[in-house]
Formats: sequence, structure tokens, C-alpha cells
Amino acid sequence: MVVDTELTDDEVDRIFRALADATRRDIVRRTLDTEASVSELAAEYEMSFAAVQKHVAVLEGAGLVTKHPHGRERKVRGNPEAIRRAQALLDRYEQIWRARIGRLDALLAEDQ
Repeated sequence: MVVDTELTDDEVDRIFRALADATRRDIVRRTLDTEASVSELAAEYEMSFAAVQKHVAVLEGAGLVTKHPHGRERKVRGNPEAIRRAQALLDRYEQIWRARIGRLDALLAEDQ
């Protein structure tokens, strides 16, 4: 099955804004390995429960995590597909820059 890796400009903006914060990157990292409740996540940070909830909401809005009910709690789970899509975008940028550098190297070699 081929997965569409194309991201809209808005999706790219949301993903990279969300990942610009160290706490949010850590939440994504932790929830890719195992799901956790917001309470479990909040216990690891020197900030309020409400602040962690806001971080999770930003990540959820970017599609980097999902929340689902589990008893009385809401469990947070990282979304590896969103990470793959962001990685595919970065890979495309890398290809563009490598091609540009290759062309520049060829031009410089011609001048010598």
C-alpha cells in the first residue's frame, strides 16, 4: 500500500511548530514507545498538569499524537505515520540540496 506523504503547508507549519519545543519533542518520543496518560506524562515535568495538557493539545492538533479513552483516563499515543510524513518531507529537501551542491561542484570543477 502506498501512503500519501504529501503535506500541505498548514500541516508542515503545525508539525514543525509543535516539534520546535523540547517538552513536546519529549512527549512524542515517550509516547511512540508506549502510550501514557496525561497524568503520567505530567509527572515527569516541572510544570502544571494544565501546561502538559496544552502541550499534548498542540501535538494532537499537529497529528503527532492521538488521545483515546481508557477507563477514566485519556491515553496519549505517538503517531509514527506523522513522523514518517515529516521525515519524507525532510528527505525531499535533502535531495534538493544535494542536487544543488552537486551542480555547484560540477561548475567549480569546470572552472579549474
